[in-house]
Amino acid sequence: MKRRHLIETTTTLGVSGLVLGGEPVAVLLRGSEPSPVPRRVGASDIEQIHRATREFDSWSRAYGGGVARATVSAQVCYSAELLEATCSERLRPELYSAVGALAEVAGFMALDAGAQAEARRVFGFALYCAEQAKDWNLRAVVLSDMTEQAVRTGQPDEALTLAELALVRPDRLTRATRSLLHTDQARALAKMHRVQETLTAVGTADEHFAHVTLSNEPSPVVFYTAAKHAQYTGRALGDLAILGRDPTEATQRLEAAAAGHAKGSVRARAISLTKLAGLTMATGDPLHAATIGHQALEVAGTLRSHRAAEELRELSRYAATHQHLEEVEHLRQRIATLLGTEHPEEESSLNPSSIPPYIIRP
Repeated sequence: MKRRHLIETTTTLGVSGLVLGGEPVAVLLRGSEPSPVPRRVGASDIEQIHRATREFDSWSRAYGGGVARATVSAQVCYSAELLEATCSERLRPELYSAVGALAEVAGFMALDAGAQAEARRVFGFALYCAEQAKDWNLRAVVLSDMTEQAVRTGQPDEALTLAELALVRPDRLTRATRSLLHTDQARALAKMHRVQETLTAVGTADEHFAHVTLSNEPSPVVFYTAAKHAQYTGRALGDLAILGRDPTEATQRLEAAAAGHAKGSVRARAISLTKLAGLTMATGDPLHAATIGHQALEVAGTLRSHRAAEELRELSRYAATHQHLEEVEHLRQRIATLLGTEHPEEESSLNPSSIPPYIIRP
């Protein structure tokens, strides 16, 4: 009887149609009561922020930044209010660091979803928190994210400035952080066609990474694994290969990245494979490139990532030169279907902020 009453009530309210009283459920839920902020913040509250950060970061790596953006934004707003609560002086730097780390993840999710203005705002807040906490490695990671955004939006000079700003006190940074920042330098320099300086930056990044023990690294940079290092340096060297440099080293690094990413790093593996396919399409065997491209599509199919979509558009643009080959044209059609566009390469000139975040459809 209780079950029948529930079904009848649900039907009457119109839940099955996702509307209540003529209004979408999402609209009605906007009036939900906010979570009360405690008057005093302790170690357990800080640990909850750390746990939320790890969960959102894991979700972003597996599904892309476009899926849980609203949820993580709400969590950042709530966590920011904790900064106004009473907290012991001993714990306050850790509180700022925890909130800043959560904001860094939220900012990167916004960047990954193509929400550029939102990403800038959240990165600014994350940077403020890192500086209040005197957390130099978190500060560097936030500036690294901002470097990525500058490169993605066609501002390599700004990217280089940000990377060098992050390196202002290298003595306070870990080996992994320094390696990451020199890789950021390399990518910005490659976009500016400064070949020898790019190679020097990659060499410096390699030298630092050779001495990295991730188990000894602080939480902001534990993501910078050997696969990540291969991916980031491979991207920089890949840009040089497009300019005419021998693509062998870039190819080897991107292959290592695609093979080395952990199972949960779906987005990173998809981007590495797509970048490898694009490089191979532009400088090597287009049929082999098409095979790699199909692998990339299999991985990318579940993502909501604007960045992954951009890489697929670039691959389609390189493939257009070889569209007379059946396998290559099939790849281009699959990319168009996945992105929901008829000619994906035609959209590559759009400003990233003008493209909706939910680009890739399963």
